[in-house]
Amino acid sequence: MTETPRAATAETSRAPSFALLPGAPDSPVLLHVPHSSRAVPADVRAGILLGDDELARELDHITDAHTAEIAAAAAAAAGTAPWRFVNRLSRLVVDPERFPDEREEMAAVGMGAVYTRTTHRAALRPAGFDPAPLLDRYFTPYARGVAGAVAGRLAATGRAVVIDVHSYPSEPLPYELHGGGPRPPVCLGTDAFHTPPALLDAAREAFGGFGGVGTDSPFAGTYVPLAHHGRDPRVHALMVEIRRDLYMPEPGGAAGPGAAALGAALAHLVDAVSRTA
Repeated sequence: MTETPRAATAETSRAPSFALLPGAPDSPVLLHVPHSSRAVPADVRAGILLGDDELARELDHITDAHTAEIAAAAAAAAGTAPWRFVNRLSRLVVDPERFPDEREEMAAVGMGAVYTRTTHRAALRPAGFDPAPLLDRYFTPYARGVAGAVAGRLAATGRAVVIDVHSYPSEPLPYELHGGGPRPPVCLGTDAFHTPPALLDAAREAFGGFGGVGTDSPFAGTYVPLAHHGRDPRVHALMVEIRRDLYMPEPGGAAGPGAAALGAALAHLVDAVSRTA
């Protein structure tokens, strides 16, 4: 199924591009959901070269569909409700998890913080496109928002655990730089500084019933705000990449029964992490 791209109204385009959804006051966990939305503000849509049908197909490929719903199910089922930080806009507006400068390796395929190429390496924006206005309007406030949410968990509980909730296609797309490796049902992305063994072990146990759990392939690393990255050992982080055929038809479509099971598994991880001192 191909869904028509959603254009944000003038009112919604002025609203914050993200939502911080409160959990339990004593929860250290922040579920970060950066790529679940298909919404593109009308003025941003005007700068995209694709026709509506082409854009809808691109959104099918690039959106981590239903991950916000999986995170919401986990929050509802967990004994100690986690906090959630959810991107309200498509990653075709800005990708908040990319570096905004030369550190970003995906810039080599036109998919830095502001994409200029599609998942199939076709032109998404015109040559010479200036990303600065989008970075100022969306990327920078988002980064501040996540950093503030993490700081809030540190102030309240003395620690923060950022669990990044993503999905990925069962077959590699042309944009992937490391698509030749294993594509397990669940891939856990780690950081040498911010992912302690106990967190990784808890995730392997929580997602052990889906046919296999891998590490750092086809996607590696995890998201930590730059203010804390490599500096604050109280901030732990893990990326959970769910292969889409576990819960939906590809490339786009409605969530199937697997989504509920994945939400329950994520809740199990949240509770295990919440109990860990």
